[in-house]
Amino acid sequence: MNKIWSALAGAVMGSVLLSVGVADAAPAKYARHNDAAAQFRKAGVSWASSKGCADWNKRGCTSFTNINKTTVTGVIAFKNLSKCRVIITAGTEMGHSAGTYSHRNGYKVDMSKQDGCLDRYVPGHFKRAGARKDGTKLYKSPAGNVYAREKSHWDVLYYNGRA
Repeated sequence: MNKIWSALAGAVMGSVLLSVGVADAAPAKYARHNDAAAQFRKAGVSWASSKGCADWNKRGCTSFTNINKTTVTGVIAFKNLSKCRVIITAGTEMGHSAGTYSHRNGYKVDMSKQDGCLDRYVPGHFKRAGARKDGTKLYKSPAGNVYAREKSHWDVLYYNGRA
């Protein structure tokens, strides 16, 4: 009898867990800047900050503290796909707008437009997806990530770890 109840309880719990869904789970994070930075360094992704720092609580730094792991893998996948040199100029540091899918919450990075490769690659390979209220052009990758062409950089929102 105990075996039957165990099997029944397992089946019920399994269906309850499946109905909750993956989207309800918090994204996996790199808690420390250095852990995410090591992944970027290994992949040939570089970064810069206007103040030469990585402090999560200081404006003008470029920090990867609490960045989503899917954001890191998305940046690396984009670099590999596009063959562009990727330089991150903003991560999760203080000073970015709030919201669920924000820099501070680990979903976004800013990338330099320094050599023009991103300016050529993104519009040439990703679908135009309208514009923000401020007029910034948006492009959506086949994976569903959003690339916004701001004046001095690309603001990129990674929903997943693909380009």
